[in-house]
Amino acid sequence: MAEEILQRRDDRVLTRVGPAVRHPRHPCSSATRALLEHLSEVAFMPSPRLLGTDGDADLLSYIPGASGADGWAPAVTEEGLAAAARLLRSYHDAVRDWRPEIEPVWFDGSVGTGGPGEVVCHGDFGPWNIVWDGNKPVGLLDFEYARPGDPLNDVAYACEYFAPFRDDAECLRWLRYPEPPDRRRRLLIFAESYGLSSADGLVDRVIAVQSDMRVRVARLADEGFPRQVDLGGRGISRRATGADRLVIAAPVSDRPLIGGGQAGFTPKKSAARHSHQYSQDARRGQAYA
Repeated sequence: MAEEILQRRDDRVLTRVGPAVRHPRHPCSSATRALLEHLSEVAFMPSPRLLGTDGDADLLSYIPGASGADGWAPAVTEEGLAAAARLLRSYHDAVRDWRPEIEPVWFDGSVGTGGPGEVVCHGDFGPWNIVWDGNKPVGLLDFEYARPGDPLNDVAYACEYFAPFRDDAECLRWLRYPEPPDRRRRLLIFAESYGLSSADGLVDRVIAVQSDMRVRVARLADEGFPRQVDLGGRGISRRATGADRLVIAAPVSDRPLIGGGQAGFTPKKSAARHSHQYSQDARRGQAYA
């Protein structure tokens, strides 16, 4: 059976042969494997399953659908936007009580699965790491940046890309928007669909998360991590984030979104309701290969 290249980066190449995707191991692969095993045990269907090993790589199940650059178009729709937020909530619910006997060590050196109020965040929840069937998420990929933290950091990270905190020209040219997005409306839809009682302080959280990311990328680049060296070389750790740029230029009408500190992050709906709603979305999509 022919080998298909799914992703080529300086630090890794992902290839597929039939139902299996070959993931070269990285320093925190044992933590990633433990997380995927837990997600399988709790029947979190969107995550890939561990199929075995092949030399210096783990073999994960292939999930058919659109992802990567093709993930932006479904995320533009309000249906896709809301479904993505429910998927993130469903993932957080799946890991909320995970307490393995052997504490995982994550890519940034953090250990364990978090303290009170924390979960193992996905760490890179964006449209490109979701597998889509039409406007419905059917898979969640790439857990290499998972680490313990406040689940609302995952929400804020996602909002940068789902709102998105990018200027109109970039939205129209690269992110598949047919017209400039109503960012305030999209932010509120994401917050409501995830189960937050309010979006107050969410923009501030986006800025804080992205500022923290720049510091982390710079530190890991200094320590020689290939992916972070590449990102640092392209200025990711030094330039102003999209959130910074958008807040600086925000009109007066958007100030209520920017102000308000960190209040208003109380989940509004039960975890069971969100998990049930996501399950309905997933059943309408494609099954695993």
